[in-house]
Amino acid sequence: MTTISNVAAQDSALPKVRVDLLPLLLVPVLALLMLPLIGSFPTWVTLTVAGLAMGMMVFMMASGLTLIFGLMDVLNFGHGAFVSVGAFTATLVLLPMKSWVEADSILLNLSVLGLAILLAMLVTGLLGWAFERIIIRPVYGLHLKQILITMGGMIVAEQLIHVIWGAEQIPLQLPTTFRGAFIIGDAALEKYRLIAVGVGLTVFVTMFLVLNRTKVGLLIRAGVENGEMVEALGYRIRRLFVGVFMAGSALAGLGGVMWGLYKETLTAAIGGEITVLVFIVIIIGGLGSVGGCFIGAMLVALIANYAGFLAPKVALVSDILLMVTVLLWRPQGLYPVAKR
Repeated sequence: MTTISNVAAQDSALPKVRVDLLPLLLVPVLALLMLPLIGSFPTWVTLTVAGLAMGMMVFMMASGLTLIFGLMDVLNFGHGAFVSVGAFTATLVLLPMKSWVEADSILLNLSVLGLAILLAMLVTGLLGWAFERIIIRPVYGLHLKQILITMGGMIVAEQLIHVIWGAEQIPLQLPTTFRGAFIIGDAALEKYRLIAVGVGLTVFVTMFLVLNRTKVGLLIRAGVENGEMVEALGYRIRRLFVGVFMAGSALAGLGGVMWGLYKETLTAAIGGEITVLVFIVIIIGGLGSVGGCFIGAMLVALIANYAGFLAPKVALVSDILLMVTVLLWRPQGLYPVAKR
């Protein structure tokens, strides 16, 4: 029987398909076009870095969902629940270890943030396993039921957050060394936004390497293209489904921690509020495409920032206008997965 390794070897011997570079140029072209409109270079730098930081946080939350849809064909409208749970789980570390948060030490601040992220990803990953086993498994292939049952799951999760953490807003304090900004010339670059950019790039590079340089990644990509073929080769794609769902949920938890610190105030609806934006991003990027999701998140965040500065009223609908424009140009998104 042909193995995945044989398929990989054959694939590497074939001529490589030319990469579509046009979507990759959208972000730098957009940024450069906005420079003369904004007029001030320091203001442009500040807005651009802030937009990239927001885009990275949105990507963290959206990447797991686009991976879940790409491999599992599951419309998980309850994805925002994992964002909320991740953010609130972080309080179990950040609030009791307030002395580390308030310490003027980058080592302690990074340590407490790392612990909060690890706990949030662990909890949301396990929650994702239970969610897939109990709620998602009975409705595979039934999109309408998936929408209804996952939205119901998100409502239940929000109410459980009220039960566990209470209905009041919870302030989430930024670690001391993450506050403030670096002043370069006349441009102000907020420290936390730079950290968010670093974390987001790390997530993207890690996902790229896993999907393109490992056997697991090859199986995932093969499963997206043709799940029946992968099963015929003797691999249990259902186990892969569970692992991907757990990874996607853990990424949502990571995004929830970063988003919660960005907002500095937690409510049970924090995940639900970002759900629509997450779906816009994965639609723009192409359903199931991690690279497209990354570009889509950058575009949505940058346009929102630029529009908020140039035309605040337009900023309220900038993400919708962007989605409509992209879909008129490419109805399947920037980088659609082949079978979609």
